[in-house]
Parts: sequence; structure tokens; C-alpha cells
Amino acid sequence: MSDTDYGERIAEESVRFERLLPGPIERVWAFLTESDKRAQWLAPGTMEPRAGSTFALHFHNTELTPDRTLPSERFRQFDGSFTTQHQVLRCEPPHLLAWTWGGGNEAPSEVIFELSEAGEQVRLVVTHRRLADDGTMVNVASGWHTHLGILAEVLHGQPPAPFWPTFERLEEEYRCRIMSPRN
Repeated sequence: MSDTDYGERIAEESVRFERLLPGPIERVWAFLTESDKRAQWLAPGTMEPRAGSTFALHFHNTELTPDRTLPSERFRQFDGSFTTQHQVLRCEPPHLLAWTWGGGNEAPSEVIFELSEAGEQVRLVVTHRRLADDGTMVNVASGWHTHLGILAEVLHGQPPAPFWPTFERLEEEYRCRIMSPRN
């Protein structure tokens, strides 16, 4: 994994990831918007790709990879399935998709997916904004890094690395990257 694979803190409450993926752009768009394809790297859930529509994502993280290694005790509560609610904020096929994330007791954060052609590849930029605090950013960055790694491996036709060991290693790395004193 290169240093460029890591999410970059671009503002106090925002983290950004960039990946080059095999195209065409319509294929990558389908992996963002179609439930069966999104289920291979993030979570299934039927989404109507238009601003204002609401949808649910049904997470089963352990089942995303052939290696079903369970999480450590610290993350055991997230091992089963869980569902999150979202709303599409913007949809401009096949270049831009934005939706809400979370909510509950706090204002939801926002995830923006931007796709552009880069030769025969597709540049995917994921920006997660309005994160509540550094602890949330560590968790979100670790999660996106893990899920985007799975997406890249799926699109390249390779078996993905086990979800939980990857997430837990990245969580420690992001804790150091994000929580360390800034200059």
C-alpha cells in the first residue's frame, strides 16, 4: 500500500480519498449505485439515483471477503449486520453522487463520490465531510480505506484482503495520522 492510498485530511471535519480504478466510468458508477454491485464492496440497499430519494444500506462487513476472520473484541458489536439510513443529495450520472451519512443524535455527515476518466482508468475521489470529531474521522477514514481497497480488488478481479484485520490495522494507523499533534 502506498502513501497515496491513505485518506487525506483536507479540512478540520473532512477526509478525502483518491483511487484509480479500471474503467469504463459506467462500470464504476454501477458499483456505486446498483445494490448487487455495491454489496460486493460496501453494502447492499436499493437506491433510486436522484436527489431527495432515501435509501438504506445493509452492512455485513465480515461477509465482504472470502476470509471471514472475526473482529477483535473491541469491534465485536459491529460484526453482525446493521442498517444505516441515507438520503441522496446530488446525482449527476456517471460523474457525481452525494448522500448523507449517519445522523441520529447529531447532524448527518456527507459523502461525495466524484468520477472522472483518466485514460482507460477512472479516477474516483471520495470526500467525507462534516465529521463530528477526530475520533469519528479515524473510524470513517479506516472504514473508507478498507472498503475502497475491497472495491479496487473486486474491479481488478482479485480476492480482497480480509475486512476486519485490514480495518483494525488501518484504524491504528489513522489514529496516529489524525490524532497526532498538528503543526
